Amino acid sequence: MRFVTVRELRNQSADVWRKLADESEMVVTSNGKPIAILSAVSAENLEQSLAAMRRARASTAVDAMQRQSVAAGTHRLSRAEVQAEIAAARKGRRR
Repeated sequence: MRFVTVRELRNQSADVWRKLADESEMVVTSNGKPIAILSAVSAENLEQSLAAMRRARASTAVDAMQRQSVAAGTHRLSRAEVQAEIAAARKGRRR
């Protein structure tokens, strides 16, 4: 996978876009840290590509929540305890 800096993207954008067609994916970096992913798409696969990225983000978020739950010990709560926590949180918002 090719890495491209923000500066390179700004100053040589036509070259980056041409290379993207061959590479299919590029990682954009700022100060050496990844900040974005460029992914080649076409009109035919745009919706499928967006849906796949959204599913991947959702899956990543669920995994993170599960790890946090285990770390906090809340993964052992019963369904009734979870419902009680939700009710208490909702009640607190109504003030």
